Amino acid sequence: MAVDTLTRGPARPAAPRSRPARRRPLGERSAPYVYIAPFFILFGAFGLFPLLYTVWLSFYEYRLAGGEPEFIGLENYAWLFGSESFYNALWKTFTIGILSTVPQLIMALGLAHLLNYNMRVRSFFRISMIMPYATSLVAATLVFASIFANTPGGLANVVLGLLGMEPVAWTAGNWTAQIAIAIIVTWHWTGYNALIYLAGMQSIGKELYEAAAIDGASRFSQFVHVTLPGLRPTILFTIVLSTIGATQLFTEPFLFGNGAGGGALNQYQVVAMYMYEMAFDIGRLGRASAIAVVVLALVILLVLINTGLASLRTRERPLPKTTTGGTR
Repeated sequence: MAVDTLTRGPARPAAPRSRPARRRPLGERSAPYVYIAPFFILFGAFGLFPLLYTVWLSFYEYRLAGGEPEFIGLENYAWLFGSESFYNALWKTFTIGILSTVPQLIMALGLAHLLNYNMRVRSFFRISMIMPYATSLVAATLVFASIFANTPGGLANVVLGLLGMEPVAWTAGNWTAQIAIAIIVTWHWTGYNALIYLAGMQSIGKELYEAAAIDGASRFSQFVHVTLPGLRPTILFTIVLSTIGATQLFTEPFLFGNGAGGGALNQYQVVAMYMYEMAFDIGRLGRASAIAVVVLALVILLVLINTGLASLRTRERPLPKTTTGGTR
């Protein structure tokens, strides 16, 4: 049977067989791993190994004065959960964290909202807000320690005297010392969080504000119904950072009391100071490691709780059903 070449056309040449891919040289294949190796080496040496060693040491009796570590199982944890000093330090960490975090984030949110609008010398105010964060924390704490001095010549007591109030022994009191330390933390971190909030606000679409303004919403209504919902992930981020920072609080209370170990009655001794005292003043490294492990577990638990609450609030609601087939 003859083939109709006019209808089928000329025969197509056969496709060449694909050659197997040539294996790249070993140096080319290993190059990506070489590039990322420094990070994992540094993380393993200064992050993962100290963490694992701390967990291992928490099951041992090990003194700073010398001697070999002696395995004692869970005795360090049993001592820790029966120690009143640990619960006192944990409570002081919580109260100072609340006294510093809540005003700090509220003021940062307000400052960021003001800077989000067009205003004169806006760049100057943005730079000035980051100056406390860029200032040395040690120097700033020493300055605030002189401001909140127990003597009548301290600046805080001078201001109280002008208001007709008696001088306050800031470091000797329970709540006064905590309030003073919270003021130091708030001064240092408010501008930093304000810039984070400002960056989050600028990622919110301008058309949302324009639509709200057309509907007659005031600036406060725009802040409540447009800005806050758009900032929920950013607010969660700052809350998590503040929670972690509260558990790591050490420099401010340590220098505020001139290294007195949290006051004569431990009225402002936070967890980090208690761990430092147990490790380097008393010399019980095993117990200090147990404190560090428990605090790490509490931080992870608090972060998970914050994340869970935020996911419940930001969960999308089902859209209301609408009718179709007609116009109005």
